[in-house]
Amino acid sequence: MKTLKTVAFYTAFPAVSAVFLVIEHLTHIEFFLHLAAIPIEVMVAVFIVEKLLERKEKQDKRRQLMFIKSYMFRSDMRNLFIANFEALKSPAVTMAKIRAASLEELRRMRQEAEKVEYKSPEDMEPVIMEYVRTQHVWKSFMERAITYNFEGIFHDMIYILHFIYDVQTFKDSNPGRLFMSEAVQNKTLLAKVMKVLGDGIRRFLDYAVELKEKQPPMFDDVLADYELASRLKRIQFDA
Repeated sequence: MKTLKTVAFYTAFPAVSAVFLVIEHLTHIEFFLHLAAIPIEVMVAVFIVEKLLERKEKQDKRRQLMFIKSYMFRSDMRNLFIANFEALKSPAVTMAKIRAASLEELRRMRQEAEKVEYKSPEDMEPVIMEYVRTQHVWKSFMERAITYNFEGIFHDMIYILHFIYDVQTFKDSNPGRLFMSEAVQNKTLLAKVMKVLGDGIRRFLDYAVELKEKQPPMFDDVLADYELASRLKRIQFDA
């Protein structure tokens, strides 16, 4: 309905201008040239205002999404990201390093994370299972992507959910076996694992850069939580 109204709007104004131009051509009265310009000027002004409003709406939605991510990253997804960074071999990034980094250092970390390497397949298994455990979070993100019309995020969530279903299917058919024992023998499956886990590292660093740039106090709060949780987890493991 909105599209039809928009089409009607942008069709009507040029039509009115065309009528005035025809009248001017027939009568040679210059005043009608000025009248013909008015609908076009109004149409351009409305177009600019609409684009500005759309841009502001999109910025507001992204800001809301940032706060939603802050909540989820600090609750349901915290163990996932901690496990993912703990399993990482290269680049050597830790929560303590992220918290202490400047904005430029964070951006450099993000660039280095375009290529990631993990310590071992066994270290990757707990990360994979954290993705399965947080399945409800990815579904929630997918629903918000639909609501906010973020197509890229929607496709990312679909990819992750398909990956989770692959893991669940394997675990149901092979109880007790590591999913990575199958992935290391299947190039396609291993590539999917590396994409999902690597994207997790990259998305967290994207989020850290965004917070550091736009919400420094929240950045420090979130990373303080992560650093403490990571330290407590390491103490528990050593014990």
